[in-house]
Amino acid sequence: MRLITHNMLKCHVKNCTDPDKQFPLRFKDVQLEQIDAERNDEFLVRMLPRIDWPALSKTTKELDIILPETVPGNPENDEEFLQALHTAILETHIKQGSMLCDGCGHEYKITNGIPNMLLAEHEI
Repeated sequence: MRLITHNMLKCHVKNCTDPDKQFPLRFKDVQLEQIDAERNDEFLVRMLPRIDWPALSKTTKELDIILPETVPGNPENDEEFLQALHTAILETHIKQGSMLCDGCGHEYKITNGIPNMLLAEHEI
Protein backbone atom coordinates (compact mmCIF):
# COMPACT_ATOMS: atom_id res chain seq x y z
CA MET A 1 0.00 0.00 0.00
CA ARG A 2 1.36 3.39 -0.94
CA LEU A 3 1.23 6.39 1.38
CA ILE A 4 -0.97 8.20 -1.14
CA THR A 5 -3.61 5.54 -0.45
CA HIS A 6 -3.14 5.75 3.31
CA ASN A 7 -3.75 9.51 3.10
CA MET A 8 -7.30 8.80 1.91
CA LEU A 9 -8.30 6.13 4.44
CA LYS A 10 -10.15 6.69 7.69
CA CYS A 11 -11.92 4.56 10.28
CA HIS A 12 -15.56 3.71 9.54
CA VAL A 13 -16.46 1.81 12.70
CA LYS A 14 -20.03 2.73 13.72
CA ASN A 15 -19.20 3.33 17.37
CA CYS A 16 -16.00 5.26 16.78
CA THR A 17 -16.51 7.98 19.35
CA ASP A 18 -14.23 10.75 18.18
CA PRO A 19 -14.50 11.72 14.49
CA ASP A 20 -11.42 13.95 14.81
CA LYS A 21 -9.31 10.88 15.65
CA GLN A 22 -10.56 8.66 12.79
CA PHE A 23 -7.95 10.14 10.46
CA PRO A 24 -5.12 9.59 9.85
CA LEU A 25 -4.87 5.98 10.85
CA ARG A 26 -1.66 5.34 12.79
CA PHE A 27 0.76 2.67 11.57
CA LYS A 28 1.85 -0.14 13.89
CA ASP A 29 4.65 -2.68 13.34
CA VAL A 30 4.95 -1.93 9.63
CA GLN A 31 7.41 -3.32 7.12
CA LEU A 32 8.34 -0.70 4.52
CA GLU A 33 9.57 -1.34 1.01
CA GLN A 34 10.90 1.17 -1.52
CA ILE A 35 9.76 0.37 -5.06
CA ASP A 36 11.00 2.60 -7.87
CA ALA A 37 8.31 4.37 -9.86
CA GLU A 38 8.52 6.75 -12.78
CA ARG A 39 8.15 10.34 -11.61
CA ASN A 40 5.36 12.40 -13.13
CA ASP A 41 5.57 16.01 -11.93
CA GLU A 42 2.23 16.96 -13.49
CA PHE A 43 0.48 14.20 -11.53
CA LEU A 44 2.20 15.22 -8.28
CA VAL A 45 1.17 18.87 -8.65
CA ARG A 46 -2.44 17.89 -9.53
CA MET A 47 -2.61 15.62 -6.46
CA LEU A 48 -1.41 18.26 -3.98
CA PRO A 49 -4.88 19.81 -3.36
CA ARG A 50 -6.28 16.32 -2.66
CA ILE A 51 -3.61 15.38 -0.11
CA ASP A 52 -4.20 16.15 3.54
CA TRP A 53 -0.76 17.65 4.12
CA PRO A 54 -0.80 17.73 7.95
CA ALA A 55 -1.80 14.04 8.00
CA LEU A 56 0.88 13.10 5.46
CA SER A 57 3.48 15.09 7.38
CA LYS A 58 2.51 13.36 10.64
CA THR A 59 2.65 9.92 9.01
CA THR A 60 6.02 10.49 7.34
CA LYS A 61 7.49 11.66 10.65
CA GLU A 62 6.27 8.48 12.35
CA LEU A 63 7.90 6.41 9.60
CA ASP A 64 11.15 8.46 9.55
CA ILE A 65 10.57 9.60 5.98
CA ILE A 66 11.92 13.05 5.12
CA LEU A 67 9.26 15.42 3.82
CA PRO A 68 8.92 19.20 4.25
CA GLU A 69 6.43 20.31 6.93
CA THR A 70 4.70 22.65 4.49
CA VAL A 71 4.10 22.81 0.76
CA PRO A 72 6.30 25.48 -0.88
CA GLY A 73 4.73 28.46 -2.63
CA ASN A 74 5.56 27.18 -6.12
CA PRO A 75 5.78 23.39 -5.74
CA GLU A 76 5.83 22.82 -9.51
CA ASN A 77 9.19 24.62 -9.66
CA ASP A 78 10.77 23.01 -6.60
CA GLU A 79 12.76 19.97 -7.77
CA GLU A 80 13.77 18.89 -4.26
CA PHE A 81 10.19 19.08 -2.99
CA LEU A 82 8.77 17.13 -5.96
CA GLN A 83 11.36 14.39 -5.50
CA ALA A 84 10.65 14.12 -1.76
CA LEU A 85 6.89 14.01 -2.41
CA HIS A 86 7.29 11.40 -5.16
CA THR A 87 9.45 9.20 -2.93
CA ALA A 88 7.06 9.50 0.01
CA ILE A 89 3.69 8.94 -1.64
CA LEU A 90 4.51 6.78 -4.66
CA GLU A 91 7.68 4.81 -3.92
CA THR A 92 7.17 4.04 -0.23
CA HIS A 93 5.04 0.91 0.20
CA ILE A 94 3.71 -0.65 3.38
CA LYS A 95 4.11 -4.41 2.92
CA GLN A 96 2.98 -5.74 6.31
CA GLY A 97 1.66 -4.41 9.59
CA SER A 98 -1.49 -2.65 10.63
CA MET A 99 -3.22 0.70 10.93
CA LEU A 100 -4.86 1.79 14.18
CA CYS A 101 -7.70 4.22 14.75
CA ASP A 102 -6.94 6.61 17.60
CA GLY A 103 -10.69 7.19 18.06
CA CYS A 104 -11.80 3.62 18.83
CA GLY A 105 -8.65 1.49 18.70
CA HIS A 106 -9.82 -0.61 15.75
CA GLU A 107 -6.94 -2.33 13.98
CA TYR A 108 -6.83 -2.71 10.20
CA LYS A 109 -4.33 -5.36 9.08
CA ILE A 110 -2.06 -4.91 6.07
CA THR A 111 -0.99 -8.13 4.36
CA ASN A 112 1.13 -8.29 1.20
CA GLY A 113 0.61 -4.56 0.76
CA ILE A 114 -3.20 -4.78 0.88
CA PRO A 115 -5.10 -3.10 3.74
CA ASN A 116 -8.13 -5.01 5.01
CA MET A 117 -10.74 -2.29 5.60
CA LEU A 118 -13.65 -4.72 6.00
CA LEU A 119 -15.58 -4.48 9.25
CA ALA A 120 -17.33 -7.16 11.27
CA GLU A 121 -21.13 -6.95 11.18
CA HIS A 122 -21.34 -5.50 14.71
CA GLU A 123 -19.01 -2.64 13.66
CA ILE A 124 -21.11 -1.50 10.70
